[in-house]
Amino acid sequence: MAKAYSTDLRLRVLADYDNGVRLVNLADRYRVSERWLYKLLRQRKETRCIEPRRGRTGPKPKLAAHENRLRELIDAVPDATLEELKQKLGLGVSITTLWRALRDLGVTLKKSAPRGRASSLLACGDSGTGPEKVCFSR
Repeated sequence: MAKAYSTDLRLRVLADYDNGVRLVNLADRYRVSERWLYKLLRQRKETRCIEPRRGRTGPKPKLAAHENRLRELIDAVPDATLEELKQKLGLGVSITTLWRALRDLGVTLKKSAPRGRASSLLACGDSGTGPEKVCFSR
């Protein structure tokens, strides 16, 4: 992503504009787009500030309002799979969204260590394709 133009450049551009230099000439002189000049002038008019604006933060996390409920579920059933947590929450979110919410809460996923050899697991009827059990911890 491109960096914002410096405040020094903004001051010089606006000083020249206030002295009567046309926008087309300013764009050529400072190697900026005319569209950026219009945005800068509008920003100065509306906010009386010429500092670069902060980036937009994006949409709010879908599970932010359910943070306490999610923590309660983890405390009650620490070995639940993500799919089981999703079902218990009863919300229409993806597994990835749920995983990101847990990551943002600082909850780590700890896979339980396998018991025995892989051949003995297959002999017991476990195909190895089912959901993995994980333990959550803080």
